[in-house]
Amino acid sequence: MTDPAQSTTAPPATSATSATSATSTACSPDELRTLFLFEKLTEDQLAWLCAQGRAESIGPGQVFTEGEPATCFYVLIEGALVMSRRIGADDVEINRTSQRGVYAGAFQAYLGDRVPQVYSASLRVSEPSRFFVLPADALARLMHEWFPMAVHMLEGLFLGMRTTQQAVGQRERLLALGSLSAGLTHELNNPAAAAVRATSALRERVAGMRHKLGLIASGPYDRAALETLIRLQEEAVERVAKAPVLTPLEVGDREDAVTDWLDEHGIAGGWDLAPTFVQAGLDLPWLDQVAASVPGAILEGAVRWLNYTVETELLVNEIEDSTTRISTLVTAAKQYSQLDRAPYQRVDVHELLDSTLVMLAGTIGERITVVRDYDRTLPKIPAYAAELNQVWTNLIDNAVAAMDGAGTLTVRTTSSQDHLVIEIADTGAGVAPEIRDRIFEPFFTTKPVGEGTGLGLDISWRIVVTKHHGDLSVESVPGDTRFRVRLPAQPADEATV
Repeated sequence: MTDPAQSTTAPPATSATSATSATSTACSPDELRTLFLFEKLTEDQLAWLCAQGRAESIGPGQVFTEGEPATCFYVLIEGALVMSRRIGADDVEINRTSQRGVYAGAFQAYLGDRVPQVYSASLRVSEPSRFFVLPADALARLMHEWFPMAVHMLEGLFLGMRTTQQAVGQRERLLALGSLSAGLTHELNNPAAAAVRATSALRERVAGMRHKLGLIASGPYDRAALETLIRLQEEAVERVAKAPVLTPLEVGDREDAVTDWLDEHGIAGGWDLAPTFVQAGLDLPWLDQVAASVPGAILEGAVRWLNYTVETELLVNEIEDSTTRISTLVTAAKQYSQLDRAPYQRVDVHELLDSTLVMLAGTIGERITVVRDYDRTLPKIPAYAAELNQVWTNLIDNAVAAMDGAGTLTVRTTSSQDHLVIEIADTGAGVAPEIRDRIFEPFFTTKPVGEGTGLGLDISWRIVVTKHHGDLSVESVPGDTRFRVRLPAQPADEATV
């Protein structure tokens, strides 16, 4: 062990000393050999490390901060550390450990100026800890002199993987964005076209009503008849709002009956008027009431006036339904993208799931039955909502692909102890046992060349496990594959209180 008499106050050159109380001592080769990182080194190599580096005792607090120049390489001898990354306005914990030998800091120093030499994360210690600290330039020299072949391989691996992941990741995001945009455009186009069509028809009906109003004003209608006609008009509007939902067979039967009634009362073109009356819920007893309420001479004019009224009301309802659908889609898109919302917030996972299902409606298609099995009593949870939506997107998209466009997609929510469980299940062919342990690996995909990048499940795993401290697992047999996401019901800091 190191002689305590050798301890001195550490110079204010490192990030650690600028934030916490730290003391440096000479390191011991024998102690370094107990760390897995150095256990295979020779005596001379261990002596060189001790000559170049130092042991450093650091009190609880910040050691270095993400984005600062990476000046030192830290190896934990004893104690506990916490790693975090800055995401937006929040610090997200990515690792917490007390394992001896774990390292952090300037471990990319051997890459030189080919990458920014800054700390890629922040490090703090949660209790008094000791580290072996090696300056970054010494680490770079060590790697190049002791392990030249390994350095070349690591350079190729690191730079190649980074380039590949950037290119493929960008392509993955563009494909996902294109798919979502196409689906959203398709979903918006239907109600928008319906609203345009209904507006055009409404314009024609209003013009017809103006013409009919002129005929009424100049026709044989006394005050009492007009009052009766207005009363029937109001009743017709009320019946439109309460029109029952009929089966196709019931609709056909009622249209035939209404057509016959109109023909019997000398009203031409009954086949053209009948569908409107049936859709509005106007049946034969009501038509009999109309015939009994107005003189026979004005019955046809009254029926046609009521037809204009009913058509107008139905078209207004169609426009309202279409614009409401558009508004719902826009709201779902906003919920999905989490525009104008804090990145980290308490959210209802059901809202996130529903918005994702709306956004993916075009991808899911009509041959897949969507079953929502929600436990609505579940509480809101702290989460990065937009990133969880990315998880749901990846899992649902994979489920749809696995079913080849036909089957049952089940989205289920339950609770388990202090976690929420979200399950995405499909009735596809399943995941083969021999590859089940590999599906969360970067770039691993079972899709044909050109159809999958192998990043979706890797991204999902990192969002759930690394960022939300949850768990992502899969159970699969042919006809029943379930991806299960477990998310803590409260933040990690609250859970440790």
